[in-house]
Amino acid sequence: MNVPLATPVVALVGNPNAGKTSLFNALTGSRQKVGNYPGVTVERKAGRLPLPDGRIAELIDLPGTYSLTPRSPDEAVTRDAVLGLLQGEKRLDAIIAVVDATNLRNHLRFVLELRRLGLPMLVALNMVDLAARDGMTIDVERLSAILGLPVVATVAVRRRGLDDVAAQVAATLRAETPVLAVVADADVRLLQREARVIADTVTLTQGARRRWSQRLDGVALHPVLGPILLAALLFCMFQAVFAWVSAPTDWLAAQVTLAQGALTAGMADGPLRSMLVDGVLGGVGAVVVFLPQILILFFFILCLEQSGYMVRAAFLMDRLMARVGLNGRAFIPLISSFACAVPGIMATRTIDSPRDRLTTILIAPLMTCSARLPVYAVIIGAFIPDRPVLGVLGLQGLVLFVLYIAGVVGALVAAWALRHTVTKGPSPTFLMEMPKYQWPAPRDIGIGMYQRAMAFITRAGGIILVSTIALWALATWPKPPADWNRPALEYSIAGRIGAGLEPIFRPIGFNKEIALALVPGMAAREVAVSALGTVYSLQGTDENHTDGLITKLQAAWSLPTALAFLAWFVFAPQCISTLAVTRRETGGWAWPAFMFAYLFAAAYVAAGITYWTARALF
Repeated sequence: MNVPLATPVVALVGNPNAGKTSLFNALTGSRQKVGNYPGVTVERKAGRLPLPDGRIAELIDLPGTYSLTPRSPDEAVTRDAVLGLLQGEKRLDAIIAVVDATNLRNHLRFVLELRRLGLPMLVALNMVDLAARDGMTIDVERLSAILGLPVVATVAVRRRGLDDVAAQVAATLRAETPVLAVVADADVRLLQREARVIADTVTLTQGARRRWSQRLDGVALHPVLGPILLAALLFCMFQAVFAWVSAPTDWLAAQVTLAQGALTAGMADGPLRSMLVDGVLGGVGAVVVFLPQILILFFFILCLEQSGYMVRAAFLMDRLMARVGLNGRAFIPLISSFACAVPGIMATRTIDSPRDRLTTILIAPLMTCSARLPVYAVIIGAFIPDRPVLGVLGLQGLVLFVLYIAGVVGALVAAWALRHTVTKGPSPTFLMEMPKYQWPAPRDIGIGMYQRAMAFITRAGGIILVSTIALWALATWPKPPADWNRPALEYSIAGRIGAGLEPIFRPIGFNKEIALALVPGMAAREVAVSALGTVYSLQGTDENHTDGLITKLQAAWSLPTALAFLAWFVFAPQCISTLAVTRRETGGWAWPAFMFAYLFAAAYVAAGITYWTARALF
């Protein structure tokens, strides 16, 4: 047998919502890596696919697209990858065209377009279980004969058909690759007509399709009930962030305290002990304890995405988005920004209009990312009592919900202002295929949460750790003279920086410790928590470290200052990573500088209004 020496490259290609990512996860498992295409800021997911003949293929999950005529940067990457035009990327050896079995008429059109390229190819007929649920019977063998391509029935979320896919990939890779011939735009209607004929021919029974889905949509997309349902889901999500994490968060906090006590008792007093106890554990430990809350937030977001509800939420929000000059397509990148603004900004590549895309990029940092969650959690835990409201609602969860809503409202106001000024122009019509309702796959949820947890831990062990140690060093040296009768922090470099910044932030209720924490907070928002932990740990006299950061803040801050700090972080200037990805997406530093300036001004004004209002009321 002629076995090629090079690792074959196989790509998953298909329409959005065809189940490509679920099939990719099922085929590759944990053998995945994520990066960007060379010279292109589009995410590249690749994994190792073992073949039955002993070879290992590189499997790539290409962005979803409806045709090889791109309307966005994501779709352009798929076209270039299929045609072998990406610089630094190997040419594809085969294609797996993923098709939604419940939507053959629309998805087969792209398969016919891909077939004309002449690349070795097979079809993964995915979601056959949902087709059967809807009463559809599809003749897979006849479909294969008509297309002249291998067709494998799959259920990615239940890992059905995976061995057959791998076997067909191995067989397909033995085929020779003919010369490419790109389909002309004028043939699109003919391809659509041909796809409908094929779909009608191979569909033996139709059944009562999607009756229960339509009933669900009658509620989810209702102009009155739909927004109520969306608000209820989001509210439950934020309640769970506090209600479900008491035990794991308390356990993590206790481990940090025990570690601090053990190091204090077991090491001689000196710079190394201070760095480990006050810098690493006092700073990084103050952030790591909020990992359970971040995982709960991601759990809800992943469930909403996989269930098919997220796109419906986008349709539901289209009317509201239109009032501020955007459309529903911007909603999904904004929802993604709840996790992190960086992937949210990268997700704007699916937006057709350059002006809509730029506007969405500029407002994405206003969506409350998971990096803000440790900040919100520590301040809410310190100053908002844990008591019921109306008998059933938790006050802490309610405050968190209000903070998230404030970010959304701020984003909409900013979008309206931008669309009427610097990004003025028409907005295209919103068109997106509605996915099927389905139960989220536990395996995919697990993989997604694991990846987020590793990203958070890597971030805590990287940029947060480095920033915290740097701040500890600045807050420790130089040592004060013997006759110094004020806190040692004030004599240090960090103390002098804080004193220099304090006049700027004093009008909005911030002291020098807060002003100092905001500086490393530019590296990553959650660093502000670790910075506060380090600063107050160095100031304290509690050698046993029994008082956590929450207790220390309660003694040092007033309620108006705490509320102003929360208001600041609703609009806080974005982190360095967000600025960097904005520069890549916009092609220069002008828009990142504009983003930083307007968010800083908004945060300052919001914090000032909150502080003086709270002082008047309390």
